[in-house]
Amino acid sequence: MADADDPEEIGSDNPVARVTEQFVTYVELVAAAVFAGLFAIGVGDLILQIGESVLSGSITDPRVVISFIDTGLLLLIIVEVYQTVIAYTRKSDTAEIVRLVIYTGVIAMVRKAIVFRAGEYPTTGDALAAAVAYTVLLLGLGVLLVIDRQ
Repeated sequence: MADADDPEEIGSDNPVARVTEQFVTYVELVAAAVFAGLFAIGVGDLILQIGESVLSGSITDPRVVISFIDTGLLLLIIVEVYQTVIAYTRKSDTAEIVRLVIYTGVIAMVRKAIVFRAGEYPTTGDALAAAVAYTVLLLGLGVLLVIDRQ
């Protein structure tokens, strides 16, 4: 008899559960392939952007360099999401998956902090609210990282 608390035992006894589990795994692999493709396209695009800015001389503009950093961090986020999807397909332990999600969040928040421009908000109050929210999220993710390391 299958243990109701163990999904693997239920799946091994139930052909419908087994088929749906295989289907979900295939869809996860397709999602991983999509993220890998997005990463490859992004790297190619970043290389083209850098080449164009070198040729035009805009490579010395700090805003251009920040846009490269922004794109690079976005690519790292894509890699982390890809790794999370792969961890799901491998049935990795929950701690590893949570760790990957935390890393993704840290990269995303660092990206937001690097490209943060108060002038892009309608009011200084809006900019302050966004800055406080980013800070709280980043501190929370930092605490989770420290806890995970212990």
